Amino acid sequence: MKRIFLVEDDLSLINGLSFVVKKQGYELDIARTSCEADTIWADGKYDLVILDVSLPDGSGFDICRKIRQISKVPIIFLTAADEETDIIMGLDIGGDDYITKPFKLAVFMSRINALLRRSDNFSQADAELISNNIKIQLLKGEVYKNDEQLELTASEYKLLRLFMENPDLVLSPEQILSRLWDCDENYVDNNTLTVYIRRLRTKIEDNPSEPKKIRTVRRMGYKWNSAD
Repeated sequence: MKRIFLVEDDLSLINGLSFVVKKQGYELDIARTSCEADTIWADGKYDLVILDVSLPDGSGFDICRKIRQISKVPIIFLTAADEETDIIMGLDIGGDDYITKPFKLAVFMSRINALLRRSDNFSQADAELISNNIKIQLLKGEVYKNDEQLELTASEYKLLRLFMENPDLVLSPEQILSRLWDCDENYVDNNTLTVYIRRLRTKIEDNPSEPKKIRTVRRMGYKWNSAD
């Protein structure tokens, strides 16, 4: 049974989410404050985390940062804010999805199921990907460049993995977004993808201003160059 951890202080929303999540057969643990979240997270392992951005004693962003120090578990943010800077921040610090209130519970469950499916697919792949002096140890979720470990966010990791699993193939922005994020809504767009790719290049390229590993193909998209 999949285990989900919800951090939310709105009791009416908690009741609605609890109903649909448990109806799907998932186990659900709930915290209403950052303090409760720290205690509950320390006691168990989860397949998915749902974080409200605004909490009575802190921020879901802070909880996400703590989780990302020890886990790559998929994370969804819930928030009433739809500012682009907030969306980019949430994704950049390790969030995998970002849903703006109010939302339909059926759509929300679809996003949960999609994230869990992608997480399962990532975990079932081969043990390593090696290309162009970059190595991904899939079971550990670790990335190395010339045998030195790199610190990537969860989204950077998944983006790099997508490229390395499709070497020398041009991937359009739409293909990348649909594979890594659910794009039924406009919370992630091409500009956000450009930010991710630029930041990933700063970590994996020898010269990020002249990228050799992630190539831009004009008017088409991006491709991973498998050659050294």
